[in-house]
Amino acid sequence: MASNTEKQQPALADTPKPPYYAVIFSTTRTEGDNGYGEMAEKMAQLATTMPGYLGVESTRNEIGITVSYWKDLESIKNWKYQMEHVEARDLGREVWYQSYRLRIAKVERDYGFEKR
Repeated sequence: MASNTEKQQPALADTPKPPYYAVIFSTTRTEGDNGYGEMAEKMAQLATTMPGYLGVESTRNEIGITVSYWKDLESIKNWKYQMEHVEARDLGREVWYQSYRLRIAKVERDYGFEKR
């Protein structure tokens, strides 16, 4: 068990056997938070309630990259048009993002390594 002073490693998404889909959302931000952190956390929680959602991995530095994993293209489409997500996306364009790029990819192979 990690102590309060030890930094926890972020967990990688525990995805099923392929095929499944990855939505890769890369961003550059505008200056200041302006409510971004709170909304990002809210969207991350909301995504977990969507049918077909499989997991997420995210990092935010000079370039923010969030990869969310989905069962199928229909699940991705449903997330795209989820009302609160649409509102957050509009705010992103108006307030938080200098630029962004979204890519959708089919995952056909998945393997990894974990040190114990």
